[in-house]
Amino acid sequence: MNMYLHELKAYRRSTIIWTVSVVALMVFFMSLYPGLTKDADQFKKLLQAYPEGVRKALGISLDSITSLLGFYSYTFSYVVLCGSIQAMNLGTSILSKEVREKTADFLLTKPITRSQIVTAKLLAVVTSLLMTNIIYIAAACITAAAVSEKAVDFHTFLLISVTAFFVEFMFVALGIFISAAASKIKSVLSLSLGVVFGLYIINLFSSALGEKVVRYLSPFKYYDTAYIMKHSSYETSFIIIEVVFIIAAIAASFMIYSKKDIHAV
Repeated sequence: MNMYLHELKAYRRSTIIWTVSVVALMVFFMSLYPGLTKDADQFKKLLQAYPEGVRKALGISLDSITSLLGFYSYTFSYVVLCGSIQAMNLGTSILSKEVREKTADFLLTKPITRSQIVTAKLLAVVTSLLMTNIIYIAAACITAAAVSEKAVDFHTFLLISVTAFFVEFMFVALGIFISAAASKIKSVLSLSLGVVFGLYIINLFSSALGEKVVRYLSPFKYYDTAYIMKHSSYETSFIIIEVVFIIAAIAASFMIYSKKDIHAV
């Protein structure tokens, strides 16, 4: 418990910064919505000038872009991108920071097992992400109600908003695995940005080309907002894949770290 609270305190500043950032990004985008609805026809004509592949890559649907959920779905992709960077950064640093800051040998002399160390750190990371997402969703609901003249379908709105945490959890699991497997990570931020943007680019190509197989390679495509708006549910196959991936990545991280040689200072 002491280690969990210590790690949670260590992530406090970055959690606040990321929370404020994603909320500010969402408020900025949603503040544009009232002006968009006043000139919806002109906005659609502007979007029609873009090639269809570009519109698909950006997640723009001409049929729904002027609706609150449609516009929110488009802007939400950028929120998920920012949240994924936060998650990958936290996941990658969860174990590697002890080696990088040369505190690993001190930590491992404590009367706790390596499994307890990973568990405490993982719980602290998940708690930080939960706090960010809870505050974000609350702010998003308030903002949506403020900018929309019509009643908001909050059921679908929440289904879309919650997917940010699901995607972020995948990046946490991936980050922990990399952190456990790598001997030393010099720059966590550089690695996190490279992985997240690499998978985001795969997401863009998958959308533009309509390749369903490629969709399985990027977490950003696991929760299709168009599908959620149409069916008010998630695609079961992708939920199963995500659960299997998270369990496998975290289990592998525990096993690797429990047997890993940690060099003393």
